[in-house]
This record gives sequence, structure tokens and C-alpha cells, in this order.
Amino acid sequence: MKAIIAFLIVGAVGLSVYGGQLDSLRLWEGAAPGALGEEDKDVPTLTPYLPDPDKATGAAMLICPGGGYAALAEHEGKGYAQWLAGHGVAGLVLKYRLGSNGYRHPVMLKDVTRAMRLAKYKAGDWGIDPERIGVMGSSAGGHLASTLLTHFDSGHPDAEDPVERESSRPALGVLCYAVITMGENTHKGSRYNLLGSEPDASLIKELSNELQVTSETPPVFIWHTYKDGAVKVENSLDFAYALRKAGVPFALHVYEKGGHGMGLGGGHPWAGDCLFWLKEHGFVE
Repeated sequence: MKAIIAFLIVGAVGLSVYGGQLDSLRLWEGAAPGALGEEDKDVPTLTPYLPDPDKATGAAMLICPGGGYAALAEHEGKGYAQWLAGHGVAGLVLKYRLGSNGYRHPVMLKDVTRAMRLAKYKAGDWGIDPERIGVMGSSAGGHLASTLLTHFDSGHPDAEDPVERESSRPALGVLCYAVITMGENTHKGSRYNLLGSEPDASLIKELSNELQVTSETPPVFIWHTYKDGAVKVENSLDFAYALRKAGVPFALHVYEKGGHGMGLGGGHPWAGDCLFWLKEHGFVE
């Protein structure tokens, strides 16, 4: 059943009507844990793009843009969010902290984990079902999304902060030409920006997400292209194989043509295939 609920969101800067882009929210009210300063680059945020009430399905997707952990690609953030909203799914774009600004793991994981908790905490305000919030990421953002898919927790029920009591487990995942491993087939720039120049072997293993899949990992839609010259297709193949071994449902699409960083450009068929899969999982109608 479509959500036919209209809200008025009142903030310090005025009145926003439910539907469309809302104001960005800081993930933490004060300084984020591990913040190196107080500039915009030091403040992780979540920006909701809500569907029109007559289209809303109640589902949402937390979106992690790509950019090698050095930048955030708008077409893999806002672009995806507007596309999803057009199909009734709220898009929640995460601005996470970056290696190019001096941050390293676990800061990025803290940001995406907090974002999922915040999305569930705010679900009622945004007309979202907290049990139907997925995570989506492209390239290095796909690594961050796959990290959440394999490193979530059930929340901290005794936490003073009510946001921290929420589970960080996504309902499902969508991975677009994602970096998955920190091992042999990694994208070296992403690994450097995430882990530094000489990461410990245990850290490489921990953040090689094909090695972290369990039977509790949520279902995943994975797509990549054979001709991707930036992130090897083996990243997606190995993750799919790990899901298969763990008995986790997945859809894997490896397209012959296309390149890296495509997003929604070029009329590529991945978007239609993804919508079909999301329909099967009750995210779109």
C-alpha cells in the first residue's frame, strides 16, 4: 500500500513540504567522533530526497556516492536519490568523511553506521518503514556500502543517545561497480585513502568484504561491467561467490559493455534490472 501521508517539516530556516529534497542533517548534533576540525569537510550529513506522497512506497535507500574515498560524485548521490524518489523510494544521500581530508578507517564506517541508525530513528518523520531501508553504493561508495552490509550491529539498547539504540543492519544492498576487496584486486587509490600507505594485514582482511560475508548478510543486487578499467570485475564476482557460499540471496549482473563511474548515464539496462529486483523485494510497486 502506498504511503499517502503528508508532513510539514518545520526547521530553523522555514517550512518544507513533505516530498522533494529536505535540509541536510548532521549525523551527530555536536562534533562527529574523530573530527579533525569544524569545516564542512569535517561534518558528515544525511540529505533526504523524499518521493511525492502519491508515489511513496515507504521504502528508502541510504546512498554512498563513489569517488575513491577522495571525493563524492554527485551523480552517484543526488542523481540516484532523485531517480529512486521518482519510483517511490526515498533516497538518503550520505556525505561521509574522506581520506583526502585526512580521515582513515574506521571514520567512514562510523559515518555510514550512524547514518543508517539515524534513518531508522527519523523514519516516522519521513514516512519510511524502518524495516525497509537499504544501502546503495558505487565504486568506493560501494565498498562503504558493502562494509555496512558485513559489519552491522543490532544497536546499543542502553545508550543514552536514542539514535545509537537503533540497529545498523540494512534490509538489502545495491552495489554498483563496487570496490569490495582490499587485497590483490583492490582499487589502490581507494585502499590508500581508506587505510593509508602501509595498512596492517589484519586490517586488509577486515575490510576485504568478500571475506566478511555470513548467513546474516542481507540480500544484494550487484552489477559491474567486463570492460571496467578502474575497478576489476573480480570484486563483484568474488562477493557474489561469498554470498552464494553463505546462502544469501543475490542478483549478479555483469554486462559486457560500459565503463566505470557510469551512474545512470547512457541508458544502461542496469537501472531497469535493479528496479525489477527492488520490486521483488517490496521496495517499488
